Amino acid sequence: MSSNTFGKKFCFTTFGESHGRAIGCVVDGVPSGLEIDEAFLQRELDRRRPGQNAFATARKEGDKVEILSGVFEGKSTGTPIAMVIFNENQKSGDYENVKNLFRPGHADFTYFYKYGLRDYRGGGRSSARETAARVGAGAITKLMLNALHVKVQSGICAIGGIEAHSYDFDRVNASEIYALDANVEAAQKEAILEAKNAHDSIGGVALVHVLGMPKGLGEPLYYKLDAILCEAMMGINGVKGVEIGEGFQASRLKGSENNDAIDSNGFKTNKSGGILGGISNGDTLTCKVYFKPTPSIFVAQETIDTEGKELTCKLKGRHDPCIAVRGSVVAEAMAALVVADMVLLNLGSQMEHVKKIYM
Repeated sequence: MSSNTFGKKFCFTTFGESHGRAIGCVVDGVPSGLEIDEAFLQRELDRRRPGQNAFATARKEGDKVEILSGVFEGKSTGTPIAMVIFNENQKSGDYENVKNLFRPGHADFTYFYKYGLRDYRGGGRSSARETAARVGAGAITKLMLNALHVKVQSGICAIGGIEAHSYDFDRVNASEIYALDANVEAAQKEAILEAKNAHDSIGGVALVHVLGMPKGLGEPLYYKLDAILCEAMMGINGVKGVEIGEGFQASRLKGSENNDAIDSNGFKTNKSGGILGGISNGDTLTCKVYFKPTPSIFVAQETIDTEGKELTCKLKGRHDPCIAVRGSVVAEAMAALVVADMVLLNLGSQMEHVKKIYM
């Protein structure tokens, strides 16, 4: 399988570069007859769109999506859905001074030694610009999940060391940084602006919830729900850690503290994050995604060029002071894509499922 393709049954392939003509994706495995709400699709892309406020990159992109195939009279045809987003605001000249050097914290070094060359204009294929295509694919997925009453949501639960103490997903889209806790939002914003004004950046944590999860999703042993969810999140630019449920804290607990007791109404707690043995248990799927600080900063840094010569890196350009903010929308899209893939893979897990279709 191509390294640019994700998923087995419900899968997508992305294409394009940060400063190329366009980015886009091909989504395959979408059942026919799904109503494709293009306004919803655009709204999802708008949530990730750059240049909206002081907490994001100043790069102005409309991120207007165009569906090229796979949709007829407003419904999916069961054939691949191709979508394209044309780049509108490239400033490739901002990268002329770094064309022969490796920017610290970026993939320049590793791409160069893997492929023997690299697109230095904003990182080319390694740029987070590609994630707009993932959000587009995720929007198609959400339309399918919405029909199954499965809801995927996300928000920011930490910026730097400033952590949310409560989670209110209803307020997220009204917040410029998608903050989950109104009580710490001002402090989180201040931390982002402080880093930005110092020509630096700051890390953050996104929280993803999936409500209405069906029981039984996940394909053990080597395509477990939690394993593939982590793979999806770690594939997002800048992600350095993922927690499911209680996550790292579970290593500090005893079994009697970590196990979720069950009564006739279901699980009494959700330390498992809605997954047991790699399979969904019907509880809310919970996942925290840890983003590193944006590597593109305007502080002079030591580095080398492609010939090994030591020099100083001084960046230009337009960059997010905190990639976690818009990254939370990408994490939400990837969670939706994982769940949709698992839904379709699960259809043949029991003979009774097969009989409902063919008998």
